[in-house]
Amino acid sequence: MLSSWSRVLFAAMVMAVREVRRNVFRSSLTVLGIVIGVASVIAMVSLGKSASEQVTQNVAKMGNNMIMLMPGAPRRGPGGGSGAPFTPADVKAIIQQVTGAQDVAPESAKSALVVFGNRNHTTPIRGSTNAWLRVRGWKVAEGREFTDAELGGANPACMMGSSTRKELFGNQAALDETVRVGNVSCRIVGLFETKGRSGGGDDQDDFILMPLRVFQRRIQGKTDVSSIYLTVKPGRSQTGVVRNLEMLMRERRHIGPGEDDDFHVADTKEFAAAMSTVTTTLTALLGGIAGVSLLVGGIGIMNIMLVSVTERTREIGIRLSIGARGREVLLQFLAEAVGLSLLGGVVGMIVGGAGSYAATRLMGMPFSFPPEIALIAFVFSGGVGVLFGYLPARKAARLNPIEALRHE
Repeated sequence: MLSSWSRVLFAAMVMAVREVRRNVFRSSLTVLGIVIGVASVIAMVSLGKSASEQVTQNVAKMGNNMIMLMPGAPRRGPGGGSGAPFTPADVKAIIQQVTGAQDVAPESAKSALVVFGNRNHTTPIRGSTNAWLRVRGWKVAEGREFTDAELGGANPACMMGSSTRKELFGNQAALDETVRVGNVSCRIVGLFETKGRSGGGDDQDDFILMPLRVFQRRIQGKTDVSSIYLTVKPGRSQTGVVRNLEMLMRERRHIGPGEDDDFHVADTKEFAAAMSTVTTTLTALLGGIAGVSLLVGGIGIMNIMLVSVTERTREIGIRLSIGARGREVLLQFLAEAVGLSLLGGVVGMIVGGAGSYAATRLMGMPFSFPPEIALIAFVFSGGVGVLFGYLPARKAARLNPIEALRHE
């Protein structure tokens, strides 16, 4: 029985290939619909996954599971201007009373003109402590961190991002050189590794970091702290730390029950999870929309196969009249439909993968090719061939031989 079915199936495949080769142009147009459908599904899902990875990388660049505390009501966003800046006493209270916090890094920032020799460059100047490096995920490529004496304000020192170093020094060595930041002479004690641009397109490497006390006294002229960054101890709940931080700041800023906060707490882990959910939803939506084109391609196959049955009615009648069984005719047309559909699936996988790769390179995103989606799209394309090829094949198999021979 198996060998009989094998012979029938082999004969059906041979006849299907012969028919496809006889009508190459029409078969190519039929395959095109499946190619577009499979390529669209793979490209949309691949781009969605690439976008998710891009979001994850951008959040990772901001810091290591970082919590950001900034003045300004949440409804107005960070730094909305409705809240007073923080104080050194606030920073001390957070270090002492928020037990789940591991590193606490206060920060103040202001743009200033930096001069070295005959070169000058306006760049953001940030004042903070060594904890800022750990919280924000910055590594020193050359040099060292600030000493206790420098943090205490005894000796003006600074650390420099790679873009700022290039603007001021070009290819020259910058370590241990002295630059003028505003009106302050500052010795470069460290150079940061390159991070590149952020998700918003900003150059993250264009800045100078100074000890907070030096910055406050010599650059800012006041002791305000514009933002505070925290990391959470291993094993502690990040949500719990956020809640304790909010309670402490409401107490210190004398915010009564029912009153709105005049500060904003942002959790990068929650932000990453929310963005991942958004990109996953959009990916599923785009994949579903692209999947509709697969159905359109299937309808195209059914249409062409019905035309083919009509054109070959006399041929079918001859086959049936000399002893061919209905199942053999059905298998012939079904094999033709499935073969065209699978061919379109293979080409669509290649086109979709190449298209998504080119798009991610163009947009500067990491390339992510989901093999499981490619396999599903390929199998689905075969299923489309079976689904939409069965009706024409069934029509051909049920033709009356006598009526078919009379067909003109």
